[in-house]
Amino acid sequence: MSDDSRPPRRPLRLGALAAALTATLALLCCTGGAGAFFLTELGGDSGDRMTATSLDCTEDFRVDIRGDIPRMAQYGEIQLRNAARIIKVGQEMKVPPRGWVIAVATAMQESRLRNLANRTVAESGRLPNEGVGADHDSVGLFQQRAGWGSVSQRMTPEYAARKFYEKLVDVPGWERMPLTRAAQAVQISAFPDAYAKHEDVAAQIVNALAGGAARTVLVGGKQACDRAASGEIAASGWTAPVPGGVGSGFRTAERPGHNGVDIAAPKGTLIRVAATGRVLVSRCDPDNSGRLSCNVDGWPDKGGCGWFVDVLHSGQVITRYCHLVSKPRVTVGQVVEAGQVIGEVGSSGNSSGPHLHFEVHEDGDRSSRGAIDPVPFMRSRGAPLNGAG
Repeated sequence: MSDDSRPPRRPLRLGALAAALTATLALLCCTGGAGAFFLTELGGDSGDRMTATSLDCTEDFRVDIRGDIPRMAQYGEIQLRNAARIIKVGQEMKVPPRGWVIAVATAMQESRLRNLANRTVAESGRLPNEGVGADHDSVGLFQQRAGWGSVSQRMTPEYAARKFYEKLVDVPGWERMPLTRAAQAVQISAFPDAYAKHEDVAAQIVNALAGGAARTVLVGGKQACDRAASGEIAASGWTAPVPGGVGSGFRTAERPGHNGVDIAAPKGTLIRVAATGRVLVSRCDPDNSGRLSCNVDGWPDKGGCGWFVDVLHSGQVITRYCHLVSKPRVTVGQVVEAGQVIGEVGSSGNSSGPHLHFEVHEDGDRSSRGAIDPVPFMRSRGAPLNGAG
């Protein structure tokens, strides 16, 4: 990959984009340029991040709903205790951690993790509550309507969570579904895409309250930490894009403009999208001479990513996949599911041999200013890049 030597354009500000906008910019990979993208169902709130707590995967996932609660920028203690109640019910029902993430994200969307009364349901106002809503006859953490139980039952967090899980586990294949599809199969919401934007923060909450449980994947009948690879999806919703060890790292002394990592893999190795999202870019990146010459192997100092793909995920995270051997299998605007094959490893563009150049960007910023080290990021999602430690 070439150093990022061109001055980046000013990134678009998120507040200036209308909700539900799907934007596409022509952008040179690894040679500057910027763009911030917001999608109603994927944007999320980057301010919601855990503070002063370890998110290590401990393999001790017990939840103490009365113990100390970690702090978050946008959620208070009462809300996080409600999340703990939701997780604890899932544990008691032996629902795997992926279900806890889905349930917490659903309650984030429905009630912001508050046990809501309803001004049109008189009885609900006489019961303990943490606010008042007005959506039909919906009450409680999951805004469940009358068919889910009595008012008193629906406003009991443990009952509401249990009813959610009972319906979730009856959905065929829910464990591998994108979060928003699984949640919608239970809730039948008028806004079916709204749940996706909470996935990243919901996983952070589960990690903080349940010993890193969102970093697990089922291996040999047991939840194992940090093993999501080869198409296996962690409870967080993430997977490693290819097997293989990291060679050239992120912004090393030798390559300070290297805004990602190079993962060694043979030509033709399948590349899987790291998490569910929407394709922002899928094209051939011009080389330093402006040529669209991606159908041949590249060479050092040629410039450009070759064939590459950018994908927007929840929490305004963007991942980038460079040097594909041929035209990507996905198109701009397409929704892709975690683990879906988007192309094959090659050596197109600025490359000295077959490998995947993989980048992670925060805050919807595709420029070098948004790039972060993929190694700790992917480890925190339970999908470490093999050989990266």
